[in-house]
Amino acid sequence: MKKPFTIRDWHPSARPRERLQKFGPEVLSDIDLLAVIMGRGTKKHPVFDIAGKLLEQFGCLRAIANATVEELTNIEGIGLAKATQIKAALQLGQRMENQVDTTNQPTIKSATDVEKLIKSKLRDKKKEYFVLIMLDTRNRLIREVDVSIGSLNASIVHPREVFKEAISASAASVICVHNHPSGDPTPSDDDIRITKRLVEAGKILDIEVFDHIIIAGDKIISMKEKKLM
Repeated sequence: MKKPFTIRDWHPSARPRERLQKFGPEVLSDIDLLAVIMGRGTKKHPVFDIAGKLLEQFGCLRAIANATVEELTNIEGIGLAKATQIKAALQLGQRMENQVDTTNQPTIKSATDVEKLIKSKLRDKKKEYFVLIMLDTRNRLIREVDVSIGSLNASIVHPREVFKEAISASAASVICVHNHPSGDPTPSDDDIRITKRLVEAGKILDIEVFDHIIIAGDKIISMKEKKLM
């Protein structure tokens, strides 16, 4: 039986690891990169054949990243070790997409800091916006995201939607902010109820809800300072 043609049979200058080292990862194809991640194939299945089968089966890298370990091990030549290597490498890529360099980001430690960051965005809105400010372990801003637009209620601002964003950003803590177009920043019963629900959900996920800020025109209220959370 003829021995499969493997990377070791290639000229060194054509091998993906050597090309990556010399020219950078940008020059490698998706198959090249998958081959580098897996390292080597098996006696029956060279690593490039396995990489090609992966792309043929799933169609693209994102689909491979979303596949389960069990689905990956259905590809001939991929065992548990290779499947977990692939999952780990592609997960790192996905996490990097969601991360922001916080080196020069502002530090948020008080309602005043939040006011400086976001008041101008919300003060004149005619609808209620619920915004999530996500912070790292040093209280530096990771990013902010609009969670909902419309009347604030439990069906719109659900912990699932709020903490999905926080988990995706690897946030250590969050600050909730929403506006009152009426001009009155007084927290409603719904505001208090939703806030307490989010605080409890945050405790389970080990993501602190640092404060809930209400902005109404030029007025601002911290529910933390008012001991309403």
